[in-house]
Amino acid sequence: MKVPFYKHQLSGDAARHIAPVLDSAILTSGQTGRDVEARMCACFDVPHAFLTNSWTNGALAALLALDISAGDEVIVPAMTFIATANVVELLGAKPVFADVCPDTLLMTPETVKAVLTSKTRAVIPVHLYGQMVDVAALRAVVGDKIHIIEDAAHCFEGELNGDKPGTHSDAAIFSFYATKNITCGEGGAVISRHTEFAEKLAATRLHGMSAGAVDRFRNEKYNHWDMVRMGVKANLPDLLAALLPEQIEAADAKLAQREEIAGRYESAFENDKRIRLQKPIKGARHARHLFPLGVDPLIRDEFILGLNSAGIGCTVNYRSVPTLTYYRDSYGYGPDHFPVSEHWGQGTLSLPLYPTLEKKAQTRVIDCVRRELDQLTRQAA
Repeated sequence: MKVPFYKHQLSGDAARHIAPVLDSAILTSGQTGRDVEARMCACFDVPHAFLTNSWTNGALAALLALDISAGDEVIVPAMTFIATANVVELLGAKPVFADVCPDTLLMTPETVKAVLTSKTRAVIPVHLYGQMVDVAALRAVVGDKIHIIEDAAHCFEGELNGDKPGTHSDAAIFSFYATKNITCGEGGAVISRHTEFAEKLAATRLHGMSAGAVDRFRNEKYNHWDMVRMGVKANLPDLLAALLPEQIEAADAKLAQREEIAGRYESAFENDKRIRLQKPIKGARHARHLFPLGVDPLIRDEFILGLNSAGIGCTVNYRSVPTLTYYRDSYGYGPDHFPVSEHWGQGTLSLPLYPTLEKKAQTRVIDCVRRELDQLTRQAA
Protein backbone atom coordinates (compact mmCIF):
# COMPACT_ATOMS: atom_id res chain seq x y z
CA MET A 1 0.00 0.00 0.00
CA LYS A 2 1.47 3.33 -1.05
CA VAL A 3 0.94 6.35 1.19
CA PRO A 4 1.89 9.69 -0.43
CA PHE A 5 3.48 12.31 1.77
CA TYR A 6 0.88 14.94 0.92
CA LYS A 7 -2.49 15.37 -0.78
CA HIS A 8 -3.97 18.82 -1.18
CA GLN A 9 -7.64 19.23 -0.34
CA LEU A 10 -8.75 21.11 -3.46
CA SER A 11 -10.73 19.53 -6.29
CA GLY A 12 -12.14 20.52 -9.67
CA ASP A 13 -15.23 21.74 -7.88
CA ALA A 14 -13.18 24.70 -6.58
CA ALA A 15 -13.25 26.12 -10.12
CA ARG A 16 -16.72 27.48 -9.37
CA HIS A 17 -15.08 30.12 -7.16
CA ILE A 18 -12.82 31.28 -10.00
CA ALA A 19 -15.54 31.69 -12.64
CA PRO A 20 -17.01 34.92 -11.14
CA VAL A 21 -13.53 36.47 -11.15
CA LEU A 22 -13.12 35.60 -14.82
CA ASP A 23 -16.48 37.20 -15.53
CA SER A 24 -15.42 40.41 -13.77
CA ALA A 25 -13.28 43.26 -15.06
CA ILE A 26 -10.56 42.77 -12.41
CA LEU A 27 -8.39 39.63 -12.27
CA THR A 28 -5.93 40.73 -9.60
CA SER A 29 -6.06 42.56 -6.25
CA GLY A 30 -9.70 43.55 -6.71
CA GLN A 31 -12.82 43.07 -4.63
CA THR A 32 -12.37 39.31 -4.28
CA GLY A 33 -9.00 39.78 -2.66
CA ARG A 34 -10.28 42.57 -0.45
CA ASP A 35 -13.12 40.37 0.74
CA VAL A 36 -10.62 37.70 1.75
CA GLU A 37 -8.51 40.32 3.53
CA ALA A 38 -11.60 41.41 5.48
CA ARG A 39 -12.19 37.76 6.39
CA MET A 40 -8.58 37.52 7.62
CA CYS A 41 -9.05 40.63 9.76
CA ALA A 42 -12.12 39.08 11.37
CA CYS A 43 -10.40 35.73 11.88
CA PHE A 44 -7.41 37.21 13.69
CA ASP A 45 -9.12 40.26 15.21
CA VAL A 46 -6.77 42.71 13.51
CA PRO A 47 -7.55 45.89 11.56
CA HIS A 48 -5.17 45.23 8.66
CA ALA A 49 -4.57 42.30 6.30
CA PHE A 50 -2.82 42.14 2.93
CA LEU A 51 -2.80 39.14 0.61
CA THR A 52 0.55 38.41 -1.00
CA ASN A 53 1.77 36.16 -3.79
CA SER A 54 4.08 34.24 -1.41
CA TRP A 55 5.30 34.23 2.17
CA THR A 56 8.70 35.31 0.86
CA ASN A 57 7.50 38.41 -0.98
CA GLY A 58 5.18 39.25 1.91
CA ALA A 59 8.17 39.15 4.26
CA LEU A 60 10.27 41.26 1.90
CA ALA A 61 7.48 43.83 1.72
CA ALA A 62 7.16 43.81 5.52
CA LEU A 63 10.89 44.31 6.06
CA LEU A 64 10.90 47.13 3.51
CA ALA A 65 7.96 48.74 5.34
CA LEU A 66 10.06 48.61 8.52
CA ASP A 67 13.04 50.16 6.66
CA ILE A 68 15.32 47.18 7.32
CA SER A 69 18.48 47.66 5.29
CA ALA A 70 22.24 47.15 5.11
CA GLY A 71 23.93 47.26 8.50
CA ASP A 72 20.86 46.06 10.38
CA GLU A 73 20.68 42.73 12.15
CA VAL A 74 17.58 40.53 12.20
CA ILE A 75 17.44 37.53 14.52
CA VAL A 76 16.02 34.31 13.04
CA PRO A 77 16.00 30.75 14.37
CA ALA A 78 18.67 28.40 13.07
CA MET A 79 15.98 25.73 12.61
CA THR A 80 13.60 27.01 9.94
CA PHE A 81 13.07 27.11 6.19
CA ILE A 82 15.70 29.07 4.26
CA ALA A 83 13.22 31.81 3.26
CA THR A 84 13.17 33.15 6.83
CA ALA A 85 16.86 34.01 6.59
CA ASN A 86 16.97 34.70 2.86
CA VAL A 87 14.61 37.69 2.99
CA VAL A 88 16.98 39.38 5.44
CA GLU A 89 20.02 38.56 3.34
CA LEU A 90 18.35 39.82 0.15
CA LEU A 91 17.94 43.29 1.68
CA GLY A 92 21.61 43.47 2.60
CA ALA A 93 20.89 43.13 6.32
CA LYS A 94 22.45 40.35 8.40
CA PRO A 95 20.48 37.31 9.56
CA VAL A 96 21.67 36.50 13.07
CA PHE A 97 20.83 32.93 14.00
CA ALA A 98 19.54 31.84 17.40
CA ASP A 99 19.49 28.21 18.45
CA VAL A 100 16.21 26.60 19.49
CA CYS A 101 14.80 24.77 22.50
CA PRO A 102 15.78 21.06 22.35
CA ASP A 103 12.24 20.00 23.36
CA THR A 104 9.95 22.31 21.38
CA LEU A 105 12.42 23.15 18.56
CA LEU A 106 11.28 26.77 18.82
CA MET A 107 13.13 30.04 19.32
CA THR A 108 12.94 31.15 22.97
CA PRO A 109 13.40 34.50 24.73
CA GLU A 110 16.65 33.11 26.19
CA THR A 111 18.16 32.10 22.85
CA VAL A 112 17.20 35.49 21.40
CA LYS A 113 18.62 37.40 24.35
CA ALA A 114 21.94 35.62 23.85
CA VAL A 115 22.41 37.16 20.38
CA LEU A 116 20.86 40.61 20.85
CA THR A 117 23.17 43.51 19.90
CA SER A 118 22.94 47.25 19.41
CA LYS A 119 22.38 46.55 15.69
CA THR A 120 19.34 44.31 16.20
CA ARG A 121 16.36 45.85 14.41
CA ALA A 122 13.96 42.93 14.25
CA VAL A 123 13.29 39.34 15.33
CA ILE A 124 11.46 36.74 13.25
CA PRO A 125 10.13 33.94 15.48
CA VAL A 126 9.01 30.87 13.52
CA HIS A 127 5.99 28.85 14.68
CA LEU A 128 7.69 25.69 13.48
CA TYR A 129 5.50 22.76 12.38
CA GLY A 130 2.44 24.62 13.69
CA GLN A 131 3.25 25.27 17.36
CA MET A 132 3.57 28.89 18.49
CA VAL A 133 6.59 30.67 19.93
CA ASP A 134 5.75 32.65 23.09
CA VAL A 135 5.70 36.03 21.37
CA ALA A 136 4.46 37.86 24.48
CA ALA A 137 7.51 36.62 26.42
CA LEU A 138 9.75 37.49 23.47
CA ARG A 139 8.35 41.03 23.43
CA ALA A 140 9.17 41.40 27.12
CA VAL A 141 12.80 40.56 26.35
CA VAL A 142 13.39 42.67 23.22
CA GLY A 143 11.27 45.69 24.21
CA ASP A 144 9.14 47.93 22.02
CA LYS A 145 11.88 49.37 19.79
CA ILE A 146 12.81 46.06 18.17
CA HIS A 147 10.29 44.83 15.61
CA ILE A 148 8.78 41.34 15.83
CA ILE A 149 7.58 39.69 12.63
CA GLU A 150 6.00 36.29 13.15
CA ASP A 151 6.72 33.62 10.57
CA ALA A 152 3.30 31.96 10.79
CA ALA A 153 3.64 29.98 7.56
CA HIS A 154 2.82 26.79 9.51
CA CYS A 155 0.39 28.30 11.97
CA PHE A 156 -2.86 29.62 10.52
CA GLU A 157 -4.94 27.75 13.12
CA GLY A 158 -2.48 28.02 16.01
CA GLU A 159 -2.93 29.75 19.36
CA LEU A 160 -0.99 30.15 22.60
CA ASN A 161 -2.82 30.98 25.81
CA GLY A 162 -5.75 32.15 23.70
CA ASP A 163 -3.59 34.49 21.58
CA LYS A 164 -3.44 34.04 17.82
CA PRO A 165 -0.61 35.11 15.51
CA GLY A 166 -0.41 38.88 15.24
CA THR A 167 -1.47 39.59 18.84
CA HIS A 168 1.89 40.74 20.24
CA SER A 169 3.92 41.46 17.10
CA ASP A 170 4.30 44.14 14.46
CA ALA A 171 3.06 41.66 11.88
CA ALA A 172 2.40 37.98 11.26
CA ILE A 173 2.99 36.43 7.85
CA PHE A 174 1.20 33.35 6.52
CA SER A 175 1.82 31.05 3.59
CA PHE A 176 -0.79 29.58 1.25
CA TYR A 177 1.77 27.47 -0.63
CA ALA A 178 0.66 24.18 -2.18
CA THR A 179 1.42 22.02 0.88
CA LYS A 180 0.00 24.33 3.55
CA ASN A 181 -3.16 23.58 5.56
CA ILE A 182 -4.89 26.38 3.62
CA THR A 183 -3.66 26.77 0.07
CA CYS A 184 -4.23 28.44 -3.26
CA GLY A 185 -1.10 26.93 -4.83
CA GLU A 186 1.07 29.98 -4.21
CA GLY A 187 0.32 32.90 -1.93
CA GLY A 188 0.38 34.33 1.56
CA ALA A 189 -0.87 37.14 3.76
CA VAL A 190 0.45 39.74 6.18
CA ILE A 191 -1.68 40.85 9.13
CA SER A 192 -0.99 43.68 11.57
CA ARG A 193 -2.49 45.79 14.34
CA HIS A 194 -0.36 48.82 13.46
CA THR A 195 -1.79 51.43 11.10
CA GLU A 196 1.50 53.17 10.28
CA PHE A 197 3.08 49.86 9.31
CA ALA A 198 0.01 48.91 7.26
CA GLU A 199 0.10 52.16 5.32
CA LYS A 200 3.72 51.55 4.39
CA LEU A 201 3.07 47.89 3.55
CA ALA A 202 0.28 48.88 1.16
CA ALA A 203 2.99 50.56 -0.91
CA THR A 204 5.89 48.10 -0.43
CA ARG A 205 3.62 45.21 -1.47
CA LEU A 206 3.19 46.86 -4.90
CA HIS A 207 6.48 48.31 -6.15
CA GLY A 208 6.26 51.20 -3.66
CA MET A 209 3.36 52.69 -5.63
CA SER A 210 0.86 54.98 -3.96
CA ALA A 211 -2.12 53.33 -5.69
CA GLY A 212 -2.94 49.94 -7.16
CA ALA A 213 -4.80 49.36 -10.43
CA VAL A 214 -8.25 49.36 -8.82
CA ASP A 215 -7.59 52.69 -7.10
CA ARG A 216 -6.03 54.24 -10.20
CA PHE A 217 -9.30 53.76 -12.05
CA ARG A 218 -11.73 54.35 -9.20
CA ASN A 219 -15.00 56.12 -10.12
CA GLU A 220 -14.27 55.42 -13.80
CA LYS A 221 -11.65 58.15 -13.87
CA TYR A 222 -7.89 57.83 -14.08
CA ASN A 223 -6.04 58.91 -10.93
CA HIS A 224 -2.32 59.64 -10.95
CA TRP A 225 0.00 57.54 -8.81
CA ASP A 226 3.45 58.10 -7.36
CA MET A 227 6.28 55.89 -6.10
CA VAL A 228 6.60 56.78 -2.45
CA ARG A 229 9.17 54.16 -1.30
CA MET A 230 11.00 51.06 -2.52
CA GLY A 231 8.80 47.97 -2.91
CA VAL A 232 8.37 44.57 -4.49
CA LYS A 233 5.66 42.86 -6.57
CA ALA A 234 3.90 40.93 -3.83
CA ASN A 235 0.15 41.24 -4.42
CA LEU A 236 -2.03 38.14 -4.90
CA PRO A 237 -4.27 37.70 -7.97
CA ASP A 238 -8.01 37.42 -7.31
CA LEU A 239 -7.93 34.22 -9.35
CA LEU A 240 -6.03 32.57 -6.48
CA ALA A 241 -7.64 34.51 -3.64
CA ALA A 242 -11.01 33.07 -4.71
CA LEU A 243 -9.86 29.62 -3.54
CA LEU A 244 -9.31 30.70 0.06
CA PRO A 245 -12.66 31.58 1.73
CA GLU A 246 -14.11 28.07 1.71
CA GLN A 247 -10.91 26.67 3.22
CA ILE A 248 -10.75 29.36 5.90
CA GLU A 249 -14.33 28.52 6.83
CA ALA A 250 -13.46 24.82 7.15
CA ALA A 251 -10.13 25.33 8.95
CA ASP A 252 -11.31 24.25 12.42
CA ALA A 253 -13.00 21.11 11.13
CA LYS A 254 -9.93 20.14 9.11
CA LEU A 255 -7.69 20.82 12.11
CA ALA A 256 -9.72 18.38 14.19
CA GLN A 257 -9.00 15.71 11.58
CA ARG A 258 -5.30 16.54 11.52
CA GLU A 259 -5.22 16.51 15.32
CA GLU A 260 -6.72 13.03 15.43
CA ILE A 261 -4.07 11.69 13.06
CA ALA A 262 -1.22 13.44 14.88
CA GLY A 263 -2.54 12.14 18.20
CA ARG A 264 -2.49 8.59 16.87
CA TYR A 265 1.11 9.00 15.72
CA GLU A 266 2.10 10.43 19.10
CA SER A 267 0.45 7.57 21.00
CA ALA A 268 2.27 5.08 18.79
CA PHE A 269 5.72 6.64 19.13
CA GLU A 270 5.85 8.49 22.45
CA ASN A 271 7.39 5.60 24.41
CA ASP A 272 9.87 4.58 21.72
CA LYS A 273 13.30 5.77 22.94
CA ARG A 274 14.63 5.67 19.36
CA ILE A 275 12.26 8.48 18.33
CA ARG A 276 12.18 12.15 19.31
CA LEU A 277 8.96 14.14 19.02
CA GLN A 278 8.31 17.86 19.27
CA LYS A 279 7.21 18.49 22.86
CA PRO A 280 3.75 20.07 23.20
CA ILE A 281 3.55 23.45 24.92
CA LYS A 282 1.01 23.94 27.69
CA GLY A 283 -1.73 26.32 26.57
CA ALA A 284 -0.90 25.90 22.87
CA ARG A 285 -3.26 24.98 20.08
CA HIS A 286 -1.06 23.23 17.54
CA ALA A 287 -1.89 23.92 13.89
CA ARG A 288 -0.56 20.46 12.96
CA HIS A 289 0.94 21.56 9.68
CA LEU A 290 3.58 18.82 9.76
CA PHE A 291 4.33 15.75 11.86
CA PRO A 292 8.10 15.66 12.40
CA LEU A 293 10.06 13.03 14.25
CA GLY A 294 13.74 12.68 14.98
CA VAL A 295 15.91 9.59 14.82
CA ASP A 296 19.63 8.97 15.18
CA PRO A 297 21.30 11.14 12.50
CA LEU A 298 23.51 8.17 11.62
CA ILE A 299 20.50 6.22 10.36
CA ARG A 300 18.16 9.00 9.22
CA ASP A 301 18.84 8.80 5.49
CA GLU A 302 18.75 4.99 5.45
CA PHE A 303 15.52 5.14 7.46
CA ILE A 304 13.94 7.46 4.88
CA LEU A 305 15.08 5.18 2.07
CA GLY A 306 13.50 2.22 3.84
CA LEU A 307 10.20 4.02 4.25
CA ASN A 308 10.24 5.15 0.62
CA SER A 309 10.94 1.57 -0.50
CA ALA A 310 7.89 0.50 1.48
CA GLY A 311 5.78 3.09 -0.34
CA ILE A 312 5.65 5.63 2.50
CA GLY A 313 6.18 9.23 1.39
CA CYS A 314 8.27 11.32 3.76
CA THR A 315 10.55 14.31 3.56
CA VAL A 316 13.00 16.41 5.58
CA ASN A 317 11.60 19.59 7.18
CA TYR A 318 14.06 21.23 7.89
CA ARG A 319 17.85 21.23 8.09
CA SER A 320 19.62 23.84 10.22
CA VAL A 321 20.04 26.85 7.94
CA PRO A 322 23.60 27.79 9.07
CA THR A 323 24.79 24.31 7.98
CA LEU A 324 23.76 24.94 4.37
CA THR A 325 26.56 25.78 1.98
CA TYR A 326 25.67 29.42 1.31
CA TYR A 327 25.40 30.45 4.97
CA ARG A 328 28.24 28.23 6.10
CA ASP A 329 30.59 29.72 3.52
CA SER A 330 29.32 33.30 3.89
CA TYR A 331 29.54 33.48 7.68
CA GLY A 332 31.97 30.73 8.62
CA TYR A 333 29.57 28.73 10.78
CA GLY A 334 30.88 25.47 12.18
CA PRO A 335 29.21 22.34 13.59
CA ASP A 336 29.19 23.65 17.16
CA HIS A 337 27.60 27.05 16.58
CA PHE A 338 23.97 25.88 16.82
CA PRO A 339 24.15 22.34 18.24
CA VAL A 340 20.44 21.79 18.92
CA SER A 341 19.35 22.91 15.46
CA GLU A 342 22.13 20.99 13.75
CA HIS A 343 21.43 17.72 15.58
CA TRP A 344 17.70 17.94 14.92
CA GLY A 345 18.24 18.92 11.30
CA GLN A 346 20.47 15.89 10.73
CA GLY A 347 17.98 13.48 12.28
CA THR A 348 14.56 14.85 11.37
CA LEU A 349 11.96 13.68 8.88
CA SER A 350 8.25 14.33 8.44
CA LEU A 351 5.49 11.74 8.06
CA PRO A 352 2.29 11.97 5.98
CA LEU A 353 -0.33 14.19 7.63
CA TYR A 354 -3.45 15.44 5.85
CA PRO A 355 -7.19 15.27 6.60
CA THR A 356 -7.99 12.57 4.04
CA LEU A 357 -5.29 10.19 5.33
CA GLU A 358 -7.34 7.08 6.03
CA LYS A 359 -6.90 4.95 9.17
CA LYS A 360 -5.53 2.00 7.24
CA ALA A 361 -2.93 4.33 5.72
CA GLN A 362 -2.08 5.69 9.17
CA THR A 363 -1.63 2.13 10.42
CA ARG A 364 0.59 1.38 7.44
CA VAL A 365 2.80 4.40 8.26
CA ILE A 366 3.10 3.41 11.93
CA ASP A 367 3.89 -0.21 11.13
CA CYS A 368 6.53 0.73 8.55
CA VAL A 369 8.22 3.19 10.93
CA ARG A 370 8.48 0.51 13.62
CA ARG A 371 9.64 -2.16 11.20
CA GLU A 372 12.33 -0.03 9.60
CA LEU A 373 13.62 1.12 12.99
CA ASP A 374 13.70 -2.48 14.24
CA GLN A 375 15.66 -3.55 11.18
CA LEU A 376 18.18 -0.72 11.45
CA THR A 377 18.56 -1.32 15.19
CA ARG A 378 19.34 -5.00 14.59
CA GLN A 379 21.89 -4.10 11.94
CA ALA A 380 23.65 -1.72 14.32
CA ALA A 381 23.75 -4.29 17.16
